[in-house]
Amino acid sequence: MIAALLEAEAARNPERAFIATDVGTYGYATMARFARCFAAELAELGIERGDRVALIADNSAAFVVAWFACAALGAVAVTLNTQLVGDGLSYAVRQSDVKLIVADRSWIDAKFAALNVHGLELPLVPIEDEARFLERLTGGREREPVAVRPDEAFSILFTSGTTGRPKGVVNGHGAYVATGRAMVRALGLHPEDRIMAFLPFFHVNPQMMALMPALCIGASVALRPRFSAGTFFEDARRFGATGFTYVGTVLSILAARHPHEQRDHALRFCYGGGAPLDVWTAIERRFGVRVYEAWGMTEAGCVTTANTVDDYRFGTCGRARADIEVRIFDPDDVEVTPGTPGEIVVRPRSPGVILSGYYKQPDAYAAAVRNLWFHTGDCGSLDADGFLSFLGRYKELIRRGGEMISPVEIETVLRTMPGVADCAVVGVPDAIMGEEIKAAIVADAGVDPDAVWAFLAARVAPFMLPRYVEAVTAIPKTETEKIQRHKLQYLDERVRDRAAPQSSRP
Repeated sequence: MIAALLEAEAARNPERAFIATDVGTYGYATMARFARCFAAELAELGIERGDRVALIADNSAAFVVAWFACAALGAVAVTLNTQLVGDGLSYAVRQSDVKLIVADRSWIDAKFAALNVHGLELPLVPIEDEARFLERLTGGREREPVAVRPDEAFSILFTSGTTGRPKGVVNGHGAYVATGRAMVRALGLHPEDRIMAFLPFFHVNPQMMALMPALCIGASVALRPRFSAGTFFEDARRFGATGFTYVGTVLSILAARHPHEQRDHALRFCYGGGAPLDVWTAIERRFGVRVYEAWGMTEAGCVTTANTVDDYRFGTCGRARADIEVRIFDPDDVEVTPGTPGEIVVRPRSPGVILSGYYKQPDAYAAAVRNLWFHTGDCGSLDADGFLSFLGRYKELIRRGGEMISPVEIETVLRTMPGVADCAVVGVPDAIMGEEIKAAIVADAGVDPDAVWAFLAARVAPFMLPRYVEAVTAIPKTETEKIQRHKLQYLDERVRDRAAPQSSRP
């Protein structure tokens, strides 16, 4: 299905731009031809329908070509985090039964040998760089795409695995196409749009929320190597971007880095998840960019609920897509009344629009889909009109003295404190309160814990005041700008305790 969409658009609009990078701009017909050529090369190396191919590379047109080549062969693209090392890398490769690896030269030189240490000797296709990779394919033998069913597996994407071994989420061709079409309708996209994608392509966000909507409407994607707040608007102007996807702290960082109005660009929309209300307002007023907050996950079509051009409510994650049903359950799997927090659960109204399973982990999948609903582990509430409010991951919410506290709420306030460049709030175990609150702060001129406490005391409820404050040089994050909170859940001599006697403070 995915390769067929590319071929159809290439036939209708062969010269229309599809992928734009720093190296060049590639039309639909060119990208389709490259994909057919690489599909032929993979077939010569023994890759057949259903085989797993690992893609371990930074954002580039070469990555996109390899991704489409997998689709053309009916193979399964296992898109792996380029930062994986050691046991985590070998686990992902072994668990997904990878048969061949396509990877950047830089990754090969630094990390490929480690797989041999773990007994994983696999064929390898290097991407020396974008230009040389595509030049090598030019004029090569081509292989026509195979016809696939919507429910056939196309990708395995691993969850973060912060609380155990990562799970390989299996999504089919139909899930990708359904999400792409849903995003076209939600945003009112048209062929002249250009979506700027800077999140790493091993992640579901740019795959389903940038590449697929563009493909479904014949628009284009400006592919950036990574997120850069400093060059963001320069890149948007240079590539003529009309929108972008976001996740995690992207919008908060943009608002903090650009405190003054920026409107000399063509950006009119952004969409994703993770926009605190103050940041949402700032992005729209300061930059003239409409924020379409959504909620979703790799397992549930990436975008499960969303604000749309026709159906929009500030401060919410919008309503459910037409092909996915969303409910809020209590711990006994009983649906709660509107406005009551609980676990977000989903199920498809149409076949193949959410995951088909966790690869080689049937028990984990069975546990997640109990009572015929997929249980997300996310906390939220639905209002009387069906608009979703996302309240956080259950594992990230801080339970302090009976209060459920969202770390994002405290972080949003902290980022407005003069001198604070970045921050993260986590819960740490406490014998009396259950959990206490710790704030890790990156500041331009150091961190004064007393000033932090005074600043927050005037702006948040008393039960939300951190007991612990730590000055750090950087906040640990994933490549998609999600805070790795588990890496900050420690207490040692680096951490200032507000409850400690003054004389014992460092």
